Amino acid sequence: MSDQKKMIRPYGDTLNDGKVQLSFSLPVPCNTLGEETAKQMAIKMGVHDPAVVHSTPLSDGFSFYIVYGTVEHQIDESILNVVEVESKSMSKEEIEKYIEENFSTPLVFIGASTGTDAHTVGIDAIMNMKGYNGNYGLERYKGIIAINLGGQVDNETLLEKAIEYQADVILVSQTVTQKNIHIQNLTSFIELLEAENKRDQFIVIIGGARISHGLAKELGYDAGFGSKKYAFDVASFAVQALKQKQVKVKKEK
Repeated sequence: MSDQKKMIRPYGDTLNDGKVQLSFSLPVPCNTLGEETAKQMAIKMGVHDPAVVHSTPLSDGFSFYIVYGTVEHQIDESILNVVEVESKSMSKEEIEKYIEENFSTPLVFIGASTGTDAHTVGIDAIMNMKGYNGNYGLERYKGIIAINLGGQVDNETLLEKAIEYQADVILVSQTVTQKNIHIQNLTSFIELLEAENKRDQFIVIIGGARISHGLAKELGYDAGFGSKKYAFDVASFAVQALKQKQVKVKKEK
C-alpha cells in the first residue's frame, strides 16, 4: 500500500474533496447575526467557504445550525491506534454450546445503569429476554442467569448484589451522561472493587453510546462495548474471558 493510499480525507460529492457537514447550537437568536456567527465558528474550526444550510430557533436566545464546507485536513491511517475487543464473536447457539462444554454450573451475569443514570435502554437491550433488533438478551440464553438491577444503582449496591448472587460477570451501563460524569462514576467503581480486594473476582464490562474498548481498558475494565453491540457480542467476550481466567487459576495451583 502506497503512502498516498494511507491518507484519509472526508468526501461529499467526489472522493477526497474534503467536504464536511457540522451541526451545533449557539446561545444567540436565529437570525442573520446567528448565521454569521455559525459561519465564523466553522472558519475557526478550519472549514473553508462555510455555508449555513439549515438553521432553526431552539428557544429565546438559542438556535441550531447545520454548516457545510471544505477542510484540508487528512489523516495518515498508519499512525492510528485502535484498541478492539480480542475475542471470537459467537452466535447465541455457539455461546450456549461453549458454556455447556466449559462450565459445570450456569454463569451469573449481573448488570445495572449506575450512578445518576436512569436510562435503562442499553442494559435492557443486553439483558432482557426480548433483547434488541432481533437479537435476544441474556435472559434467553441457556447456561446464563441474567440479573438486571435497572437504573440509578449506586456502585456500592451493585457490588453488594454481585457478591450476594455470586456473579461471574458485572455489566455496567452508562447510557446518558453530562460533563463526563460517567468517567468519574466508572472510575469509582473500579476503585471500590480494588479497595474491597474484589477486582479479580469478576469479569467487569461497561457499555454505552459513549463507551469504547480503549476507554474501558484505560479505566481498568476488562472490555467496553459501544453502540450497535448486542448480547452475543458481550457474552462472546465474557465466556471466553471466564474460560481464560479458569485456566489461569488452574495453572497457578
